[in-house]
Amino acid sequence: MPFWKKIILWGGLALCLYIALSYHFIFFGWSNIKILKKSELTLSYTFFSAQGKTNKVILAIDPLREDGIADLLVEVGKMSEEQKEAILELYEEY
Repeated sequence: MPFWKKIILWGGLALCLYIALSYHFIFFGWSNIKILKKSELTLSYTFFSAQGKTNKVILAIDPLREDGIADLLVEVGKMSEEQKEAILELYEEY
């Protein structure tokens, strides 16, 4: 394999790893997949299915909650702004 093809291959693999470290891919259904930026590079919850889970269960996951999944839940219509505020109030630190 020529050297330039190896560079492209390794560069593509590095890019895929960087994307996996940088974003959450949230599945609300097969035709409804949302991308959420992570606050730090990690493989934690890179792929997450919200199907069949309650909003409280989803928001109980610290990395997702801290990265703003509550706003995403409001955007896709799974909860209202008032419900979001009520659930997030449970996790506020004093």
